[in-house]
Amino acid sequence: MNPIGSVTPLSASPLGRLDQVSPLELPGGALPGGAQPAAGTGAVPTDSFSALLDNLVGGVAAKQQAAVAATNQVLMGNSSQLHSSVIAMQESSVAFGLMVEVRNKLVESYQELMRMQV
Repeated sequence: MNPIGSVTPLSASPLGRLDQVSPLELPGGALPGGAQPAAGTGAVPTDSFSALLDNLVGGVAAKQQAAVAATNQVLMGNSSQLHSSVIAMQESSVAFGLMVEVRNKLVESYQELMRMQV
């Protein structure tokens, strides 16, 4: 009996193999930042990594703003959806924690590259 048998392995999740996902496979077929590939060329802009990071940070900021708005609605008495406010706050917290961990890994990778002798 596997105690964590119901948990899907990371390799099976979409985040498991980020290097296999091209920007053209993003939802809606759009590139990060809302850009569209050049017609007929299939060219990917060179700033796609920075655009991807911008979109991720923007998504976290949007989740935080939505959580604040939902909480304000509950506090002002305009909404009785306390559970949705708490869920929005938790989603925002998890998204922010993930963003911080990604940043930490990027900084750690950069520092490791700087320590390499050429």
